[in-house]
Amino acid sequence: MSPSFSPASGFLGGVLIGLAAVLLLLANGRIAGVSGIVGGLLSRKPGDIGWRVAFVLGLWLGALVYWAARGALFELELQATPGIMIVAGLLVGYGTRLGSGCTSGHGVCGIARFSPRSMVATVVFMASGIATAYVVRHVI
Repeated sequence: MSPSFSPASGFLGGVLIGLAAVLLLLANGRIAGVSGIVGGLLSRKPGDIGWRVAFVLGLWLGALVYWAARGALFELELQATPGIMIVAGLLVGYGTRLGSGCTSGHGVCGIARFSPRSMVATVVFMASGIATAYVVRHVI
C-alpha cells in the first residue's frame, strides 16, 4: 500500500506541525526544534527532561495513531546499505549542529518568528537538498 499525498493531507500535516510548535512555545516557551529537543535529552539537566521525553514520545505516538487509523504502515524500500544510512544520519546530525538547528527549528519555528538567521538557514538547506537530489539522480 503506497502513501497517497494530496494537497489536503499536506495542509492537514502542516496545520498539525504548526499547532504542535505553537503549543510547545505557549506551554514551555520553547522552540520545537527536534534536534535541539533530542540533544537536550543527552544533557540531563534537572527539570528539563520531562517535556523533552513527552515531545519525543508524542512523535512516536503520532506514528502509531496514523498506523492504527490507516491500518498499515507506508511501504518503504531503502536503496542504501545500512552503512550508508549510518553515515547519512551522522552527517545530518553534524549539519544540525553546524547550522544551529534543524528543519523544524529553522524552517517551521524560525521562519514563523521572522528570524533572519532561520530564513538564511532554510534557504541553504533547501538549496543543498535540491542540489544533492539532482546530483544523485541525474549526475552519478
